Amino acid sequence: MRILNTDLPGVLLIEPDVFRDPRGHFLETFHERKYREAGIAHPFVQDNQSRSNRGTLRGLHAQLQRPQGKLIRALQGEIFDVAVDIRPGSPTFGKWTGAKLSGDDFRQMFIPAGFAHGFCVLSETADVAYKCTDFYDRADEIGLRWNDPTVGIAWPIRDPLLSEKDAALPALSQLRARLGVR
Repeated sequence: MRILNTDLPGVLLIEPDVFRDPRGHFLETFHERKYREAGIAHPFVQDNQSRSNRGTLRGLHAQLQRPQGKLIRALQGEIFDVAVDIRPGSPTFGKWTGAKLSGDDFRQMFIPAGFAHGFCVLSETADVAYKCTDFYDRADEIGLRWNDPTVGIAWPIRDPLLSEKDAALPALSQLRARLGVR
């Protein structure tokens, strides 16, 4: 597999080896030893899966006291996956990186704990699976508005379908105090 660094330290793109033949294909979607050697040495404790329609934007989500690292992949369809650094004291605080992931290219994105995560759907539908390094805790959940101009994410869609919760998320400037950032 190939490991590609992104603009944000610790956020990695993974291109697994895919073995194709007339029957179809085979790949390892996770191999603890290989991922650990690539710098992803975190235990995963929860797997999640979602299906979303074209134009859906989920995020940007994080947890405050029990932040989750995430290993994301599109099982079917295509998404634009985004990580935003919200770690207090980080030199890249408020910066973002993004990449297209699809069920055809098998790429994955690893987002370490301390980043907000979101994605939008570029195909008719997309099934997305992700492994998490900590358990989901609704009471600990925080989020960041998808179109915060101070972050400036270049989303490839204009008018996304949002949940009520995601539509009401605060700007980074409003989140700073909760994060302990001055």
